[in-house]
Amino acid sequence: MALIAPGESGQVVRIDGPLPEGVLGEVRLHQQLYRRRPHVQAVARTMPPSLMALGTARRIPKARHGMGAYFGAGAALWDDPQLVRDDALAAEVIDAMGDLNAIVMRGNGVVVAAESLPQVVSLTWFLEDAARLELAVLSAGLEPESAVLAASERERRATATGGIFERMWEYLCAGDPELQ
Repeated sequence: MALIAPGESGQVVRIDGPLPEGVLGEVRLHQQLYRRRPHVQAVARTMPPSLMALGTARRIPKARHGMGAYFGAGAALWDDPQLVRDDALAAEVIDAMGDLNAIVMRGNGVVVAAESLPQVVSLTWFLEDAARLELAVLSAGLEPESAVLAASERERRATATGGIFERMWEYLCAGDPELQ
């Protein structure tokens, strides 16, 4: 929606009904996810650089390493660079996302949904790292399908045990004055 300075309150948006004045239309993506997936408690829409590059090229990162394994065979791809500013289009994007936890939008960032804020932030970081690795593989001229994890490898590696998301959250939030 906007930058929120430390100590400022954000604006609450209901999952049903019209958006409040001044709230960006893309928030409809969040509304759709919260309405359709009761287990989702956090949604992030971001524009990480490597994901932006891949999405613009109509590509998604492949599961080549542990962090990429959290996206199974990959994230969904929304192949339309237009801003999502109405309910019908937001519904189409979330339909395209299916049961996946991420959708890369061509030239328009990524939406990630998860059960908690630490998990959604961690997954967003993991997907950006997978995109960074994908760009490295492509720029090295390696075969695009080389070294992709098999389904059984992805399933075994994409674990939530051992505090994976909690530890990543601590790492990413280290030094944040609002969490002290």
